[in-house]
Amino acid sequence: MVVLVVATTSDPASIGPAAAFLAMPGWSPGPPIAEGMESFTNGNVRLLKHERSIIAEDDLDQRWLEATGEPVSEVIFLSKHTAVSNRPALTVHPIGVPHLREDETPPQGGTPGWAAIPNPRIGPWLRLMQKIAAEQGLVPEFEITLEATHHGPVTSTPTMFVEIGSTEEYWGRQDAAQAIAVVLWKGLGLEDGNDVGSWQGNGEKVLLGIGGGHYAPRHMDIVIKDGVWVGHLLSGYSLPMDTPSQVNGKTSQEVAGMWKHSIKVSYEATKAAFPGGEVIAHLDHKSFKGWQKNAVTSYLQEENIRIGKPSDFF
Repeated sequence: MVVLVVATTSDPASIGPAAAFLAMPGWSPGPPIAEGMESFTNGNVRLLKHERSIIAEDDLDQRWLEATGEPVSEVIFLSKHTAVSNRPALTVHPIGVPHLREDETPPQGGTPGWAAIPNPRIGPWLRLMQKIAAEQGLVPEFEITLEATHHGPVTSTPTMFVEIGSTEEYWGRQDAAQAIAVVLWKGLGLEDGNDVGSWQGNGEKVLLGIGGGHYAPRHMDIVIKDGVWVGHLLSGYSLPMDTPSQVNGKTSQEVAGMWKHSIKVSYEATKAAFPGGEVIAHLDHKSFKGWQKNAVTSYLQEENIRIGKPSDFF
C-alpha cells in the first residue's frame, strides 16, 4: 500500500509545496504512468504531478493501481485556497459534494450526492500544521484552519486536501510551501519512521461536524485539542432545507431537501474512515433556526447517530 500525494503544475500553491517536498532526501523517479504525468517515490510515499486542474482528475487512486499494480491507502492533494477575505491561510479539509442532487452539476468537481472517505490524518495534521507554522514564523500572519467538506475530484480511498490561501500573493510564498512540505515529511513518517495521524481502530471518538460556516469555528474549538479525530464537516450550505409551512408556530410537515442525504452519506464515509471508532455528531447549535435544529436532531436520533457535547470528545 502506498500514500499518493498529488500536485498540479498549473497551481503555484500545489507545485510549490511539491517542489519543496521533493527537495528533501530519499526521492527517486517513480513508475511510468500516463502522458502528461510524472511520479516520484520515497519509501511508501508516491508523489504524482500532472498538468490539469487539481479537481479535474477523477479516480487517480484507482488509475495509479491500474498503471503500477500498487494499491493506494490514502490520497493527499496539494492545492490553492481562495477566500473573499484574502487572508493568508493554511487549510486542511475533507472532500465531497453530498448535498447536490443528481441533476445538479458540481461547480468544482466530484459527483452529486457523493462524499469521499475522509483521511483520518485531518485532525492530527491540523494540529501538526499549527505547530510547524508557528515554529517557522508564519503565525500570526497565516491563519491555520479546517475547512468544511467541499469539491472534488472523485476518489475511493481516504482523502484530504492541504491548501495555501488565499490570493496569488500567498500561493507562491516559499515559506508557506516549505511549511506544507515539512508537514508532509513529518506527517508521513519520512523524517524518522513515525507518521502522524494513522488510525489504529482503537475505539476512539470521531467528530462529525454538522452546521456552521465554511471554517467550522465551533468544530475547530474541539479539533484543536490533542487526540481528537475528525471526519466530515458539513457547513450550512451542505444542509439544504426547504422551509416548511408552520401551524401555530410549529412545523407542519417533514422538512424536504438534500440535507438528510448529505448527513447520511457523510456519516457512512466517516465510519468507513475510522473502523472501530465511534462517530459522534457535533452540532453548531447557534447556526440553526429552531425548526432546523429540531429536524436535524430528530433525524440523527432516527439514524441512531449519537449527538455529543464538546466534553464528549475528550
